[in-house]
Amino acid sequence: MFFASHTKKILLKGIVLMLLMFLYACSSNAPEHPSSKESEGSGTQASSDRFEKLNRKIYKVNVAFDKHLFKPVAKAYKKIMPEPVDTSISNFFLNLGDIGNAANNLLQFKAGDALKDTQRFIFNSTFGIGGLFDIATEMGLEKHHEDFGQTLAVWGVDSGPYIMLPFFGPSTLRDATAKFSIDFLLDPTIYSDQRYALFALKKLDERADLLTEEAALEDLSDDQYIALRDAWLQRRDYLIHDGKQDEKQQSDLIDELEDLDND
Repeated sequence: MFFASHTKKILLKGIVLMLLMFLYACSSNAPEHPSSKESEGSGTQASSDRFEKLNRKIYKVNVAFDKHLFKPVAKAYKKIMPEPVDTSISNFFLNLGDIGNAANNLLQFKAGDALKDTQRFIFNSTFGIGGLFDIATEMGLEKHHEDFGQTLAVWGVDSGPYIMLPFFGPSTLRDATAKFSIDFLLDPTIYSDQRYALFALKKLDERADLLTEEAALEDLSDDQYIALRDAWLQRRDYLIHDGKQDEKQQSDLIDELEDLDND
């Protein structure tokens, strides 16, 4: 009874969030807010940050939380955790993520990639001992990173404004809605009795893995908020287009090269 009631509440919340997002998407026709495939990665990041004042406040809270609690714990975790165990924990959660990857690739009409995701999950869950070992990559099965926010972008849903989420960090209205609805439901750990412990372990593992990469962000700009926002939006654009430049980006690059030739 508890499981059924819990699942029903999750579904209702997801439906409400989806309705709110689609209502926003239908009503957002202002020309200063281009579609996601134009606004993400095309140099118009600032125009999508209409809530910058509030976003900066939330960013400061996130930074303070990370500095005084999350980062120190992540450092301790990285220090005491043997590298093979750390890798196995990362592999475990990445393997579970292939369920969502397969579903979203299928929704994006990429049946071949969905099949590979399914094969990855089967091989890693069996021969990889529950996903602790990434056997699939060694077999040549490419790892994908798909979520429902990317699926909505492929379907033509506008990204909406950039928003900074408490604890979860950078997002957009579209991606945040997807994260807390469909992506949430596609995460197998929420159906476990140990879901809170698994969530904490997953986030801690992800934060520990970022320790060696965060120094690069500090060199991008004196304004860390802007650096993080632009880097995140560009990364989202890269994922949505599967690493391919859209026609507008290619055209802009050609124009820049032609200008250099004319100088």
